[in-house]
Amino acid sequence: MPALHPDFLRAPLAHRAYHDMAKGRPENSIEAIRAAVDAGYGIEIDIQPSADAVPMVFHDYELARLTGQQGKISSLSAAALARLPLIGGGEGVPTLARVLAEVAGRVPLLIEIKDQSGTSGPEVGALEGAVAKVLAGYAGPVAVMSFNPHSVAAFHAHAPGIAVGLTTAAYQPEDYPELLGAVCDHLRDIRDYDRVSASFISHEASDLARPRVADLKAAGAKVLCWTIRSPEAEAKAREVAHNITFEGYAAARPGA
Repeated sequence: MPALHPDFLRAPLAHRAYHDMAKGRPENSIEAIRAAVDAGYGIEIDIQPSADAVPMVFHDYELARLTGQQGKISSLSAAALARLPLIGGGEGVPTLARVLAEVAGRVPLLIEIKDQSGTSGPEVGALEGAVAKVLAGYAGPVAVMSFNPHSVAAFHAHAPGIAVGLTTAAYQPEDYPELLGAVCDHLRDIRDYDRVSASFISHEASDLARPRVADLKAAGAKVLCWTIRSPEAEAKAREVAHNITFEGYAAARPGA
């Protein structure tokens, strides 16, 4: 079980990179990546597949919110997506490979693989293998996580030397209509932590008081959290979490 690199516990992690639409930095964009590196923040990004199975840095399954174009991100090739401008920015959807080249190990990079099964089920593996292939040889601090434990296990099988974790939540059924109640119960209890060889969780900030989070922390798990949007919320989260994922304000940086 690879440990989470200590850099992930220092500078706050910019959620979907250090995005700010008013400054021309859409979420998960190259502009937001550059801004995070320049500011000394760690970076959290999301991965979806292109039609030709290339890992793309993009949060949504649908293109519309972030590009104005209808359709799924998985319906276009990586080359077509690179030419599709993100709303509010000057560049297209970046590949994971391009983001790695931009970051170049200067700050920690937390990668969330978006569930491709639709139900947090076991119908995964292709994207996880593709991400592992792109990360092979990358020398900077990097870790991979997913809401779907099957995705984490699949990635770990491809890249056992990279730290993995679970993205976790309160899993109120009304917030996850695509999941069966029994699946919500299973995920809420973070039952797969040991099975997937996790060394950390990134937990929903409003649910950090959950006893299971405290038990995992006491057993040595590192606790990150999502998503903090104010200094006040940050102070409260840090009563439990080792570090935060933030957006919408400039989180304090060690030594700044």
